[in-house]
Amino acid sequence: MAGQIPQRFIDDLLSRVDVVEVVGERVQLKKAGRNYSGLCPFHQEKTPSFTVSADKQFYHCFGCGVHGNALRFLMEYDKLPFPEAVEQLAGRLGLDVPREGADDPRAQQREKKRKEGVNLLELAASFYRERLKMREGQSAQRYLENRGLSAEVIQTYGIGYAPGGWEALKQHLSEREISEPVQVEYGLLIHREDTGRTYDRFRDRVMFPIRDLRGRTIAFGGRVMGDEQPKYLNSPETPVFHKGRELYGLYEARQASSKLEQLVMVEGYMDVVALAQYGIHNAVATLGTATTEDHLSRLFRLVSRVVFCFDGDRAGRQAASRALETALPLMIDGREARFLFLPEGDDPDTLVRREGSEAFKDRVTCAMPLSEFLFEQAAQGRDLNTVEGRERFASQVLEALNKVPDGMLKSLLLEALAKRSGLAQQQLQVLLEKRAASPKEQAYWEPVAEPMVEEDIGQATPQPPKPRTRSQVLTPVGRIVQLLLHEPSVVSAVPESLDWLPEDDDTPLCRDLIALLQAGRYRSPQVVLAHFQGSPQGQVLAVFAKRELLIPKAAREAELTGLIEHLQQKQRKRSPQEEYEALLAQERAGQKLDKQQRQRLASLVVELAQRF
Repeated sequence: MAGQIPQRFIDDLLSRVDVVEVVGERVQLKKAGRNYSGLCPFHQEKTPSFTVSADKQFYHCFGCGVHGNALRFLMEYDKLPFPEAVEQLAGRLGLDVPREGADDPRAQQREKKRKEGVNLLELAASFYRERLKMREGQSAQRYLENRGLSAEVIQTYGIGYAPGGWEALKQHLSEREISEPVQVEYGLLIHREDTGRTYDRFRDRVMFPIRDLRGRTIAFGGRVMGDEQPKYLNSPETPVFHKGRELYGLYEARQASSKLEQLVMVEGYMDVVALAQYGIHNAVATLGTATTEDHLSRLFRLVSRVVFCFDGDRAGRQAASRALETALPLMIDGREARFLFLPEGDDPDTLVRREGSEAFKDRVTCAMPLSEFLFEQAAQGRDLNTVEGRERFASQVLEALNKVPDGMLKSLLLEALAKRSGLAQQQLQVLLEKRAASPKEQAYWEPVAEPMVEEDIGQATPQPPKPRTRSQVLTPVGRIVQLLLHEPSVVSAVPESLDWLPEDDDTPLCRDLIALLQAGRYRSPQVVLAHFQGSPQGQVLAVFAKRELLIPKAAREAELTGLIEHLQQKQRKRSPQEEYEALLAQERAGQKLDKQQRQRLASLVVELAQRF
């Protein structure tokens, strides 16, 4: 992350924002005494049970129990991650969101690099748009006209033109004192190792800027206007662009509607803009890659339903199968995935032009539910009239269900499988539980950073996780982390010196959590989780958050004090040699020793030297 958002800024922001105004923009409210009431947006109801208090700056539903402040409402209703919800509230007041760690040279360098990249890419986008309007862009203008795109759609999506020369953009940016190495780093120039020459990556192409959720240009896609190859050319991976996470058209879709209900996943830029031309503004496209979990996680934060749109040929079916496999682990209750297969030879662009927008919308409405596609895939090539065919069919579906999170959807799929296979549901449940209990499933996976939101620009791409075993029984340090996360206020019981912390997998996280709580006066587990969001530590904390704290609030500080005393006693029983090695190991691991620890290390050096 570019830095954590200070708690004092969040408190100040919430004191200046009116929750009635924020909620009232999304829910129809009526004055009811000193409060406001309306139909709850989080569950179906006919009689209003949703109340917003202007005095307390709080909302509460007496029907489903949801409650919170303006920040929580944006996160829940608009399905925004915490940093983006803060940005949106701050934007209402014209405020910039500050970041802690501004004095950290590494944070400063990351922020400088992020701004440098964004400014550079915005300059390039402006250059391409201007060239489209000039005489040299006439061929691109004709191409876009022949594709039926209006000036309004071209402007909305910021479409431009890259001139055919080898150095047009290079010269334009160099005149603005942007060095060639920086242009290469952000994918605008290509550097030839054999000749040392640099030249424009995009030449004689219609240019589609790829924007992040805040509308900042982070990359480009270029399309030829003839039969040259490659037809589409995308920016390479850069410090601000990771194609396995980004989606073309997502920013524009959100701008078109503040209440998106579903998003349609198509294959290319022209599919997105052609659908927009016909009034369908909720289409997005992957950027030359298969659908990833990062893509879907981002979409499901915004909408509850994703419709995959594929060609009806064999390649389209194979792509759909991969998308199904990717979607299964993300299908928690409340989410929905559907699969739309187009007539062979058609893509969304050609189909919407031939049939019109209403016919295309009807196709989307009638798209195949995930359950039907799952059963269809499993039944393919099998004779369900035979015992063997039904066995293979049931086995494949159970394999898929093993990936689906526990919940209503999983139960209903199991019930449907029982009807289709002729097996008893109870019998299938036993088989499913046996699969889930396999040794493979009991491995603990180190957390992986979530898809980086805009604040992560400039950081390195997270590495894939490596499996390691983890006991279900918490260590004392793990228990302390759990206590501090669920009850942040008990941090007041933690001693100033942390030399009692032993070497443990959770010790680095425990130190960081204590430092954060002592510095920020955090009192909400949700805010703590949000501050670590997007980092490996955030994923570990999310695991701790799911483990319920089964002791009353009144006893939690005493529990923490007892754990610390237990670890202090163990520390005192260590030999000088063990204590010396532990302090050295801590220092080698990059954990800074406090003053008391440095003094203790110095005395141990003297003590051990006298022994020999």
